[in-house]
Amino acid sequence: MNDRSLLYRPAVGVMLLNPLSRVFVGQRLDNELEAWQMPQGGIDEGEAAEDAALRELNEETGIAPRHVDLVARHREELFYDLPQDLVGKLWKGRWRGQRQIWFLARFTGTDADVNIATPHPEFRAWRWAAPEDLPAMIVPFKKTLYEDVLKAFRSLI
Repeated sequence: MNDRSLLYRPAVGVMLLNPLSRVFVGQRLDNELEAWQMPQGGIDEGEAAEDAALRELNEETGIAPRHVDLVARHREELFYDLPQDLVGKLWKGRWRGQRQIWFLARFTGTDADVNIATPHPEFRAWRWAAPEDLPAMIVPFKKTLYEDVLKAFRSLI
């Protein structure tokens, strides 16, 4: 498959910080690697990026928007390409990767407000991680993107 003819899926990502400035990460159900990731997902047609970020966060973590304060938005979209063996398998073969708008958010709830057993669960486990550990925790093809997110939000963490 010539993935260069495919477009990037419009998406959002959320770096959610708890009061100790640790970052929410989840371990995906559909990935056998020991990789962890921050909440992220697609933007629905006509949906504002901020609304998509809060919706995706709720869908993946069970965290209600009332427990989230959006602090910052990355000034530009960040891109990643899927590895060749995944192109054509994910997202019904429509996309070669994602173009993501990233947000930094503060979690104002408690751990009891997190419930990954959502109607359509994506994570099998979750935890709070040190920001500097993020690039080593993610699947390799998203490592540069995570480094860019960290660099952009470092002064606000």
